[in-house]
Amino acid sequence: MYNTQKVQSLLIIGFVWPEPNSSAAGGRMMQLISLFQKQGFTITFASPAQDTDFMIDLQAFQADKKGILLNSQSFDTFVQELNPSVVLFDRFMMEEQFGWRVAEKCPNALRILDTEDLHSLRLARQKAFKEKRDFKTTDLLIEEVAKREIASILRCDVSLMISEVEIDLLTTTFKIDTSLLLYLPLLLEPHAFLNLDTAPLFDNRKDFIFIGNFLHEPNWNAVQYLKETIWPLIKKQVPEAVLNVYGAYPSQKVLQLNNVKDGFLIRGRAVDAQEVVKQSRVVLAPLRFGAGIKGKLLEAMQCGTPSVTTAIGAESMQGQLPWNGFVEDNPELFASKAVTLYQDEKIWLEAQQNGFDIIKQRYMTTLFETEFKAQIQTLQGNLPQHRLNNFMGALLQHHTLKSTKYMSKWIEEKNKS
Repeated sequence: MYNTQKVQSLLIIGFVWPEPNSSAAGGRMMQLISLFQKQGFTITFASPAQDTDFMIDLQAFQADKKGILLNSQSFDTFVQELNPSVVLFDRFMMEEQFGWRVAEKCPNALRILDTEDLHSLRLARQKAFKEKRDFKTTDLLIEEVAKREIASILRCDVSLMISEVEIDLLTTTFKIDTSLLLYLPLLLEPHAFLNLDTAPLFDNRKDFIFIGNFLHEPNWNAVQYLKETIWPLIKKQVPEAVLNVYGAYPSQKVLQLNNVKDGFLIRGRAVDAQEVVKQSRVVLAPLRFGAGIKGKLLEAMQCGTPSVTTAIGAESMQGQLPWNGFVEDNPELFASKAVTLYQDEKIWLEAQQNGFDIIKQRYMTTLFETEFKAQIQTLQGNLPQHRLNNFMGALLQHHTLKSTKYMSKWIEEKNKS
């Protein structure tokens, strides 16, 4: 085996400090920490990001916290002394910054990329939307970020993917070998979701809800779409309807959309996101571009709250199972289905059950943790051969290491003067 340490250690290099109450990405990171801890790993979480008021207390979760600097030799000393068995890069930008240093100082460490979602796919779809044209997969081939992201995937030993659609894109459009990709969606423990006995009843719920981090462009766009197009259509059919819009980091532009008369209420950050979702009757998520799988829609299922979303919103989430409500791209149909869910208890209950079924069959931690552990052990035990099989990754590692290394060292020297 490549690494013979008895107690295995994981170094996570985070783009930001985890905020599970602010975004699905924060929740995803805490799931990964738990998954590795169950395997006996000690965890160090390092990030060049500034501390925030809403970051989780990592030490309360038995993880060490370490601030690191970009373009600094101090990271080399830190990582060499830590000598981790596994290094996990949180998004490709962190692999770009620190991957060459890890490869140089800890060559025997298994390098994992957690993609979160394919950034290049989200950006290419966003560009197509803004240019008022349909997205084509060939758009990815000219997307600048795709070149960086694919290079990062190839340089790593394995990339964690939350979307089967994205795995298909990588293997068909970019010809990535499946041995470099591992499907691991958002995960839920059995106690993390309600059931028919514990979820608030239809009659005990009220209002529509949208929830999403406003630093994420697809969420801001969806709220604009609700305000301008969809909400007036719903309001026409249900004059007393109220839409509560929750989300971390709302800008002034978001706050200005608040209109009590129209029942369009900007609530800002939810103290407890699950609490506000489970008290609501219907989740609205008219996402027009994006990637990955949507934490807000999985959270709706957890809370027993049916949802109406778009094909982009539901992408890769339900497999062959019926949706937790309705999937509609046409705004009139979207509004009509939202009203149906809001008013028809029988249809609402069926949708709620669909959500519970999707969770049980696709998102339970128990469905993935054994296979995940086996895959990590296999990769660690076969790392030299695995890397030999990935010639394109070795080639990129060779050239990128040199170009990134000398650029970083130039910046480092510049910072000294």
